Parts: sequence; C-alpha cells; structure tokens
Amino acid sequence: MDEKMKDNYKITVIRGATTASGNSVNEIEDAVVELIDELISRNNLIKTNLLSITFTATKDLDACFPASIARKCNGLDSVAFLDCQQMYVSNDVDFCIRIMAQVLLPTNFPVKHPYLRGASKLRTDRC
Repeated sequence: MDEKMKDNYKITVIRGATTASGNSVNEIEDAVVELIDELISRNNLIKTNLLSITFTATKDLDACFPASIARKCNGLDSVAFLDCQQMYVSNDVDFCIRIMAQVLLPTNFPVKHPYLRGASKLRTDRC
C-alpha cells in the first residue's frame, strides 16, 4: 500500500461471535469458517488488510483450536491468530466462539460486526 493510500485507511477493531452446534472438529470448523467468511464479506476485506484475530471459546469447546481452522481459510496463513479460553460466566451462550479482529479499513467505512447463530443474542444491537 503506497503512502497516499495509507492516509485513507485506519486500524479498526471488529468484534463478532458465533456458536458451534457441538464440540467436534467438524462442528467447530463449520462455525469458524462461516464466521471468518462473514467478517470478510460484510466488511469488504482483502486478506492483506486483516492484521490479527484473537479467538475466545467457551470451556465446552476443546476439540480443536479455532485459529488452526482460520489459518487455512481464504489464504489467511499470514494473519496473526491467538486462541484464548473465554472467562466462565454461568448462563453464558453454549459452544460460543468470539473474535476480535484488527483490520485496516478505509476511513469512515461503516463497520459490520458479525454475530451469528446462537451468539446473535449477545449483541442484538449489532445483528
């Protein structure tokens, strides 16, 4: 990206979440791929503008690392990924995967936070 274009972009944080239908590799993979696809499509991202994504997962998800799945999605092998366990709170959404993505977006671009499946009730203001 040349200097003139850099002036028109800013680092932005996009939040999002989804739920897996269960605690298997395939169920987690389906949820993560859908979440990453929605993050990219809703915000018109190109992979070079995705800087990092931190994943959290509720304690009932331990079949695999969400980041290991995301690393294989859409050629995102150069994005910095991190997995963490979500703090336990009783009555939290089951099988929940949350993201915090740092991206480069055009200045004044309306951010669209993807809250999918059972996680849509976490932020009804962003769905």
